[in-house]
Amino acid sequence: MARKQDRPIAPRVSAPDLPARLDDGEPRSRADLHRQRLDGLTGDVDLEHASLEECAVPSPAVETLSLRGATLVDVAVTDIRAVSVRGRDTTIRRVAITGGRIGTLDLADARIAELELRDVRIDYLSLAGTRAEDVRIVDCAIRALDLPQAQLTRVAFEGSRTDELDPRGMRAADLDLRGLDVAACLDVLALRGATLTEDQVRALAPAFASAVGIDVRG
Repeated sequence: MARKQDRPIAPRVSAPDLPARLDDGEPRSRADLHRQRLDGLTGDVDLEHASLEECAVPSPAVETLSLRGATLVDVAVTDIRAVSVRGRDTTIRRVAITGGRIGTLDLADARIAELELRDVRIDYLSLAGTRAEDVRIVDCAIRALDLPQAQLTRVAFEGSRTDELDPRGMRAADLDLRGLDVAACLDVLALRGATLTEDQVRALAPAFASAVGIDVRG
């Protein structure tokens, strides 16, 4: 068992395992896509209940990418441009999203093991009700980060920021928020299980005081 000073335990995130050669793939709902490259995705793309294994998705420029109920294993997405990515109830394992901008990234009720988001701008990221283990979010700007009822284990932020964090009902173990600049938190008491810097705690002190019924006056 890790000693208290060894916590938080860092995420165990590895890069997607992709083969040297990928065949061209055709995106469609309920497809079984293995070792394929989904190039030139545009418009509205339906991959609901599909299975993607050892796949690359380079430079998609989509209105909507529907992944509801899909399974993604060893998938690399690069330089994405998307108004909406609908990933509710997905299963994710060793997935990397690197570069680009997403309006809404909805991963509510997903099951996640090994996910990295790097250098992505996201207006709204929802992990509500999600069970997530081993997640790393690096150099990302997230306008609103929604975590109600999420179960988070070994999740870390590095060089990232959010305008609004909603952790209501969240359960966390080894959640490292030291690398996340939080402008506003909707429920500071829900941060139990998270690690913060002293500066972060000072910044949130008025919210902590208010949450426990302390009247602070100058």
